[in-house]
Amino acid sequence: MSKAKLNKRIDMIEPSMTIGISAKAKDMCETGISVLTFSAGEPDFDTPENVKRAGIEAIKNGFTKYTAAGGINELKDAVVKKEKERNGLDYTRENVCISVGAKHSLYNIGAVMLEEGDEVIIPAPYWVTYEAIVKFTGATPVIVRTKEENGFVLDKNELEKAITGNTKIILINNPSNPTGATYEKEDLQFIAELAEKYDLWIISDEIYEDIVFDGYKPVSIATLSDYAKQRTLVVNGTSKSYSMTGWRIGYTCGDKEIISAMTKLQSQSTSNPTSISQMAAVEAIIGPQDSVTMMREKFEERRDYIVKALNEIEGLTCVTPKGAFYVFPNVSSCYGKEYEGSKINNSMDFAMVLLEKARVAVVPGIAFGEDDFVRISFATDLDTIKKGMEALKQFVNALK
Repeated sequence: MSKAKLNKRIDMIEPSMTIGISAKAKDMCETGISVLTFSAGEPDFDTPENVKRAGIEAIKNGFTKYTAAGGINELKDAVVKKEKERNGLDYTRENVCISVGAKHSLYNIGAVMLEEGDEVIIPAPYWVTYEAIVKFTGATPVIVRTKEENGFVLDKNELEKAITGNTKIILINNPSNPTGATYEKEDLQFIAELAEKYDLWIISDEIYEDIVFDGYKPVSIATLSDYAKQRTLVVNGTSKSYSMTGWRIGYTCGDKEIISAMTKLQSQSTSNPTSISQMAAVEAIIGPQDSVTMMREKFEERRDYIVKALNEIEGLTCVTPKGAFYVFPNVSSCYGKEYEGSKINNSMDFAMVLLEKARVAVVPGIAFGEDDFVRISFATDLDTIKKGMEALKQFVNALK
């Protein structure tokens, strides 16, 4: 019997390394091996009580049927209100598509906008799914590397050099996963100007906009000019800000024609996002924001500790992130060394040996397009962070 013939594009993408490392760590835990896990891309806090109550009320009230494919009006209105009050962006319901998480929003954008021959500029380090989505559409990801010494922010000259006649989209993530890098208004201004100069679209992934430190206030690139407003697709959701990763609610704001196309695609794929989750998301967005403030303060405390601890480990360097809940230390000084006979030549080796020998789970930087680094999530309690940093220090010091 012959094997199933799959779409050639599925072979162009790799399984998520972030999920893979987390799964291996989980398997180890299930066999009785204690693992200090820093690979998760989700807050460790519970979903706020008011949000859970809204979901429960939706069930009690029988709000458990199909909704409009692109989301309920109550949630669209909440998004419109939030974007106006938070970012000064004027949208209507026609400018909003509610999807099954921000990842789904990004996939829908790629599916309706991209085809073979198109190019999408993606700054590296990048979230693992960006490249995969672009490849699956048949388009080409064009990776523009950023530098550790510049805080992993795009350089104007490097960006402009990457633009060709086939470039269709510039994709930015502010704050960034995996680096926690943030863009100041002037950084975004040059991206908006280049987009207008070369007639490009912008995707602005703003999923971490509420998780920011040191008084940093994110600016949406869509606010910087009329052109930027017209040609930017703002992607966001409730997963990170409200610890609602499992509820799966994301949204896109932007051009009505693209939103309509996304909604049409969604109607023939997933149909609507879960009705119950949508009602919970309404409460999350328009309800009390105390939980967001609490999480931000806790994350900042953890960030301060973990950055200091990493920079005190001989050979490692770590930029201080102003957003998200990750650090991205440079571990390349460990390459070419061994730990108990296991050779470390790259970030995958580092992550696997660290997990197997020291019982600490991190994600190799190669998953994000930068092999000299690893991603460490501080979305875990401070006690675990302290134990993990001590175990990492002992591991690095034992390398020969």
